[in-house]
Amino acid sequence: MAAGLLVALGTGFPAYAGDPKTGDDTGTGGQPPADPGGDPGANPGGDSGADSGPGTIGAHIRITQKTPGSSTSTATATSSNADWKPPVCWYEPMYTADEYEDFIKSSYKGAQEPAASYAKKRADEDYHKGDKGLWWQVQFRHDDYTDACPVTPANWEIWVPPARPKADPNQLTPEILSELAYNSTKLPKPPVVLSPSPDHLKVNLGTRVKFEGNFDRVWTTAGINYKGVQMAATTVATPVALRVDAGTSDADPQTCTYDLVKGNGGYTVDSKDAACNVTYQRSSGTGTYPFKASITWKVTWTDSADPDGPARQPGLPDGLSTYEQNVTVKEIQAVNR
Repeated sequence: MAAGLLVALGTGFPAYAGDPKTGDDTGTGGQPPADPGGDPGANPGGDSGADSGPGTIGAHIRITQKTPGSSTSTATATSSNADWKPPVCWYEPMYTADEYEDFIKSSYKGAQEPAASYAKKRADEDYHKGDKGLWWQVQFRHDDYTDACPVTPANWEIWVPPARPKADPNQLTPEILSELAYNSTKLPKPPVVLSPSPDHLKVNLGTRVKFEGNFDRVWTTAGINYKGVQMAATTVATPVALRVDAGTSDADPQTCTYDLVKGNGGYTVDSKDAACNVTYQRSSGTGTYPFKASITWKVTWTDSADPDGPARQPGLPDGLSTYEQNVTVKEIQAVNR
């Protein structure tokens, strides 16, 4: 462990208690996992929807997703804003003062510079023994460290008292939790059914687009309950529109957008009575056209485990889920007698 910490401080690459690269594969930073009882990531509503099961990010952040009524395949949400990025790293509560002293003394024993100076700095602070608060340690969303983290190796841990006048900008907050929840959200792909079927579409014959099966909003909660620090955030993705692309300019129209309507079985769309049915004007010949359907999801977040809590700011970008299928379009064959 000391060698790993020495490398961390000498090169800027992270290695710390709980880092899977240093032998602790529990993902808990050498500490026992948070007690499942009272987990702020649990859904208070007790809905009957599908639960993806809890996952873990960082050391003690638990992720739980609910997809009520959805029976379609899912994929990780794509942000409609190409510039939006989830947090690379953040500080989480990890140690009491006594635990931190044990951690530093055991991990840095016999370490060379600059790790030895780091350990001495913490010893000179007396590890904040006798003070109220916790040591928070940097955690990473990915363990390959390919993205730059704004936290420097000079401060892998920070001391956080109960009432801190100004929080560190990288200290875990409900807003950061909401971004981690967003990044972990899996959205159902559009359960699109074409009529006629995709391999029997006809030139100049309107193609009806409809949903099949239940389809409803999705929410994902990221929560932490560790050493008295409890917070949670829930992102709620609500389907608002379906956009279809015929996959060729030889279609009228080439694209259509339908509003999704909430019904008894969830959100749905049916183009039967719409003026936006896709009509292919040319055969696909020996090939196919790449038909695509995308759902736009309005994403909001709450600062609790309750998806129905008040929406908070700043907002999150819309999410997208996409279904693609090659379609065959043939000329209508007429029989002359």
